[in-house]
Amino acid sequence: MTIALNSPVVPDIARLTQYLEQVNESGHYTNFGPLHQELTRRLEEYLGVENLLLISNGTLALQVVYKVLGITRAVTTPFSFVATTSSLLWQGIDTQFCDIDKYTYNLSPSKVQDALTSDPGIDGVVATHVYGNPCDVETFEDIARKNDVKVVYDAAHAFGIKVGEQSVLNFGDASILSFHATKVFHTVEGGAIVFKRKEDYEKAKQLINFAIYNGEITDVGINAKLNEYQCAVGLTVLDNIDQILAHRAELFATYTENLSHIVTLPKWHSLANTNGAYFPICLESEDALALVASELAKSDIQYRPYFKPSLDSVFPQVKYDNLDISRDISNRVLCLPLHFNLTKADVLKVSAAVERGLLCRVQ
Repeated sequence: MTIALNSPVVPDIARLTQYLEQVNESGHYTNFGPLHQELTRRLEEYLGVENLLLISNGTLALQVVYKVLGITRAVTTPFSFVATTSSLLWQGIDTQFCDIDKYTYNLSPSKVQDALTSDPGIDGVVATHVYGNPCDVETFEDIARKNDVKVVYDAAHAFGIKVGEQSVLNFGDASILSFHATKVFHTVEGGAIVFKRKEDYEKAKQLINFAIYNGEITDVGINAKLNEYQCAVGLTVLDNIDQILAHRAELFATYTENLSHIVTLPKWHSLANTNGAYFPICLESEDALALVASELAKSDIQYRPYFKPSLDSVFPQVKYDNLDISRDISNRVLCLPLHFNLTKADVLKVSAAVERGLLCRVQ
């Protein structure tokens, strides 16, 4: 039987039906309805944040943030999902790539500082917490203060992640979450923004409802609201989120125990927890990756070279200096199966296949 790379959490149908019946009884299907308000409140409480705004997807969340913060020129990472960059370009923002750290795979603060020194016109930094591993948020806070720039975190992978006792979502001017069906927590499609400042939250709430406030059109807005049926899914999944996160963290730990001595893993932030969003491994060469990938395929195990390619090869119009690390890592990394429906036995089978692939290299 195939071991799937990902498998969305299936909402409990009985519990989901209860929430959907509430929607039907209220007749309030969208436009910040009762379930929207309940999900917002419960997520703020669970995640330890304020100023959380539910959005129809994570990509629109990024675009709304750029609009609210007034970002016109930005630096970002080439080692991320395509939406991190495409959202900037879609908004017509002058964009520049900076290379990543070779150990964490996150955007390099020193490279960002070099770019800001060379181009003081840059007013935004967009960094991804890659695989849920927090960026060097403390250094980026210093960079933001010294250079008077906005910092936005693509936290699509970072649901439930903390740095020390603080939610990683509380760093920067804004952080976005993705609630796509493949994520740790989902609403089928959806996302959220967590703003540092209340006034930014209020502005964004207007913008995602066509910029209508008290019946008046106040700006150029968009429709990016999360509807009540999606909120019903979110509430159903949230009812079980502790079990989901605990199981995924256990699988992550099992992978680490079995593979950390034979492959390279990203260096995790020393003060951060894990949420089991992904399990990436980096091989010593492209040839080694090909052997492991072949063994996984023979064993009917799905995998994904994630993130590949380095996005500078996709968007040649984006400026950059030197991206050797991103290009190198993107050619040697792949993600192994990790999801709520995976078992510990599955993880052991996947780990054995990786080890067999590496043994082929030395034979």
